[in-house]
Amino acid sequence: MTFNSLQFLVFFMVVTLWFFRIKNQKGRVLLLLIASCYFYMSFIPEYILILGGTIIIDYIAGLLIEKNEGSARRAWLVVSLIANIGVLAVFKYYNFFIDNIHAGSLFFGKSVTLPMLKIALPIGLSFHTFQAMSYTIEVYRKNQKAEKNFGTYALYVMFYPQLVAGPIERPQNVLPQLKEFRAYDWDNVKEGTSRMLWGFFKKVVIADRLAMIVERTYGHTHESSSLALFAGAVFYSFQIYCDFSGYSDIAIGAAKVMNIKLMENFNQPYLSHTISNFWSRWHISLSSWFRDYLYIPLGGNRRGAFRSKLNILIVFLVSGLWHGANWTFLAWGLMHGLLVILLTWGKKQDTKKKTDLTVLARILFNFVLITFLWIFFRSENIGVAITYIREIFAFHGGSNYIGVSRTELVFSAIIIGILLAREKYRPAHTIKSDAGFYCYAGAMILACYYLGVFSENQFIYFQF
Repeated sequence: MTFNSLQFLVFFMVVTLWFFRIKNQKGRVLLLLIASCYFYMSFIPEYILILGGTIIIDYIAGLLIEKNEGSARRAWLVVSLIANIGVLAVFKYYNFFIDNIHAGSLFFGKSVTLPMLKIALPIGLSFHTFQAMSYTIEVYRKNQKAEKNFGTYALYVMFYPQLVAGPIERPQNVLPQLKEFRAYDWDNVKEGTSRMLWGFFKKVVIADRLAMIVERTYGHTHESSSLALFAGAVFYSFQIYCDFSGYSDIAIGAAKVMNIKLMENFNQPYLSHTISNFWSRWHISLSSWFRDYLYIPLGGNRRGAFRSKLNILIVFLVSGLWHGANWTFLAWGLMHGLLVILLTWGKKQDTKKKTDLTVLARILFNFVLITFLWIFFRSENIGVAITYIREIFAFHGGSNYIGVSRTELVFSAIIIGILLAREKYRPAHTIKSDAGFYCYAGAMILACYYLGVFSENQFIYFQF
């Protein structure tokens, strides 16, 4: 059940109407927990057992962490971390490591063949395991009391709007909201619905339309002109942004309708002027997770310049691996880490006054830099990414895409312009008047219906 499906719209309306008919918080928690289980089981039903198993382990671990001190307290934290990381290791990384062991053995003249697992990756696995780990870590740090109610804790991990692709929440934000009964609030409904409609627009009108062009350029690299390949890379930058931030908008909006506030996950990332600034605006819930639970525990910038740079590289390599078991993601993470280090150093040496033109030039340069890094993220392997970049700089002639009309290209450019203007000059989703809300909602529904691509393309970040 994807957000961009009719099934989800029916599901959301039924659950929300039922939610507000229930007049006690325990009943609402139970309803949302059942709905979240149904939502998750609509993908691969049996994988609910894996999620349920880790929830039980983390729930018990949280209680025992709070109860104990010293080595016993640390031991239960380790149990929780092993359970979550272990699930990730088996389902997401096992085959990747086995495949590379085999390749390495062939390089040294010996063939080591180990069994591969024929299993599908549980959808959104990295998201809900990281959210679960944040709970036990915060309980261990005594920043959060262990949750005594099992249903409330299970809903914290499984809350269906952000279960599959975030934002990756913290217990301090969500758990108190799950315990507080809040009456129906029309302002929240308007704000949440407006946010959801904008997310749908970004997904079905922008991301899925750009995806058709991107697929053609990546699928016909040698037959496309250099200009077409560069434009395809630029379109992918906006495709992945609208696809992922569109999901976050829908998740945040759906939660808002039910009076639950989730953290923001994006803040105009393509207006950033450095790579480090980009990561303070892109996938904020993951960036802050790695900052709080990996970078700072490694020592942050408190142990000298060399150690600080090493910590940055470690964080970005782990971030790349978090995204997927492929060398392309590791290369993508490594290059981001190296650029953060280099440009942070450069920033310290920069004492020149920044004019508006200088800032604009930096934003454009940074966007182009990020766009080229996205090529590694998008490609099947490093060889394909290098070939794509090489073909861009080969300066092949021609001006047309494979099977794409000039009208479609112009329309794609226009909707990207609408996106940038909308998020730059009117980022808020609060519409005070009822008439304004109804007009906005009607316009967005019509735009999605007539301009959207309804192939129910899965969100890109579902695979992580």
